[in-house]
Amino acid sequence: QLHRRGFRCLDGVDGSAGMLERARSTGLYQELRLCVLGREPLPAPAEHYDAVTVVGALGEGQVPSTALPELLRVTKPGGFLCLTTRSNPSNLRYKAELEAALGQLEQRGAWQKLLAQEVEYWERATSEEESAQGTGYISGVVYIYQKCPVPNLEEG
Repeated sequence: QLHRRGFRCLDGVDGSAGMLERARSTGLYQELRLCVLGREPLPAPAEHYDAVTVVGALGEGQVPSTALPELLRVTKPGGFLCLTTRSNPSNLRYKAELEAALGQLEQRGAWQKLLAQEVEYWERATSEEESAQGTGYISGVVYIYQKCPVPNLEEG
């Protein structure tokens, strides 16, 4: 979808070599690198990207919420971060931790929340317990933040 909307310079990281090979087969990415987000720094210089997205990886047992400052590090001032997480019962504890970390960064002036939108049919449920009211789907949330510009330091 991003490519169809004019985004042409796309890089990707994943902790799985197999997923990187799948991404490589699409021909959409300029760079693909192996990186376990939350355990090691992203393979990019500071303030490198206009936008950073994390879709399908912010969840229990996956990318920890402690990785948020690293996402901010590689985003240009004024750039955007689009993050997602699931709202299914087994992810509610992680979602609460994530939202607390998101809020702390906003309170510190690192970024500004532009959107937090619930999506009812986020992805297919893998069990009846995870299904939202028996729909066969779980819900999720899309968060969009804008990194705050670095304040100008006045002399004197």
